[in-house]
Amino acid sequence: MKNPVKDLDPKLIETLSSKLRGDIILPTDHTYNETRKVYNGMIDKHPGMFVMCVDVADVIASVNFGRANNLLIAIRGGGHNGGGLGICNDGLVIDLSGIKFVRVDTSDNTVRVGGGNLWGEVDHATHPFGLAVPAGIISTTGVGGLTLGGGVGHLSRKYGLTIDNLLEADMVLANGSFVTVNKDQNQDLFWAIRGGGGNFGIVTSFKFQAHPVKTVIGGPTLWPIERTQEVMAWYHNFIHNAPDELNGFIATMIIPGAPFPDFLHGNQYCGIVWCYTGTQEDFDKLIKPAMDLEPVFAHVEEMPYPSIQTLFDGLMPHGLQWYWRADFFKDLGPEATAKHLKFGSCIPTPLSQMHLYPISGAASRIGAEDTPWAYRDSNYAGVIVGVSPNPNDADEITNWCKDYWSALHPYSSGGAYSNFMMDEGQERVQASYRQNFKRLTEIKTKYDPNNLFRVNQNIKPSN
Repeated sequence: MKNPVKDLDPKLIETLSSKLRGDIILPTDHTYNETRKVYNGMIDKHPGMFVMCVDVADVIASVNFGRANNLLIAIRGGGHNGGGLGICNDGLVIDLSGIKFVRVDTSDNTVRVGGGNLWGEVDHATHPFGLAVPAGIISTTGVGGLTLGGGVGHLSRKYGLTIDNLLEADMVLANGSFVTVNKDQNQDLFWAIRGGGGNFGIVTSFKFQAHPVKTVIGGPTLWPIERTQEVMAWYHNFIHNAPDELNGFIATMIIPGAPFPDFLHGNQYCGIVWCYTGTQEDFDKLIKPAMDLEPVFAHVEEMPYPSIQTLFDGLMPHGLQWYWRADFFKDLGPEATAKHLKFGSCIPTPLSQMHLYPISGAASRIGAEDTPWAYRDSNYAGVIVGVSPNPNDADEITNWCKDYWSALHPYSSGGAYSNFMMDEGQERVQASYRQNFKRLTEIKTKYDPNNLFRVNQNIKPSN
């Protein structure tokens, strides 16, 4: 049974405060309501307290305090989690946003990153050196949450998932101890955090392998929604046979407005967002089959890598209403693409959309048991999001998202990418780790036997 913070003796909180460099924020503080906001405006949770950590010592003190007082603990990095799993009601939120640093080592092209950094901060630091770490597609995403879940994005086909480029991490465990994990130290934990989420401890720093990426050629091509089945069938045959340097995720979407031309606004489309790390000459040859399909709009050009990472930031600011559902898929057969056509034709709000991210190239060459990320043989990580700035649209976007997912799920591989999931229960968590779930449970039992870290896509200890 959790012990709410409000039931604690205030002297205990005073004692904790004396051990911290960071601040404690309580419901009575004027900054509380702003602090409890997360990326998904549909999440409205009221923690008992926040500890705004600025260093590892703060994290250790917070973990020990939460454990000693039997508090429900949530860990917040960037706050992007769709289900709001970086925050909780009544309990303690250990906030890492003050633990920020990015150090690039050009001797071996590695990058050390704080547990509270956002990906845009990493891109900003690595870009002057002509380097990039594979990540997602929105720069305001937290490094910690995206990495621990896997990390699918524009560079996945060329350089793999984010976890495939994780070399080392520093962690605070449930017992308050501090460890470093890598291929030589605490190998079981190192395996577990590469896709197993925040179940095993709090990561205070990450060390990544970066790669030579300065500019990319990227942007969208759009076709009327009526051509969805034709475009998807072509795309499925094309993308997995393309060179690793070419990535492109396919989507059903509405064009919401600027910066797109007026004639596109408010209409439904099937689109592909490209990212290519090679030369313009080679890209022009590669993309010709897509151009032969006569898109109604194409704006694909050379840009700095950080620019493609921020391409959607303006459309997806902090605080919108979000509802997420996800699955992995092997094929895009006619039955599945018919569902995409049906639901892509009735998207309820301009920001709601469906994405299919290709899992091929480098991302597919890692063994299914080499990391917890078990769907290396799947061709797509799919996600459906209902999105709106208006809270009155919450039911409409949620129902559309659920109905779309229910129609597609029979054609799925059975599990989902954990970073695309809401709080959906143990059956879905287990399905998402397939044959790796048992090993994850064993490691969870070893390092967190009392399930202190359970506000996540939770892997419960076996005891």
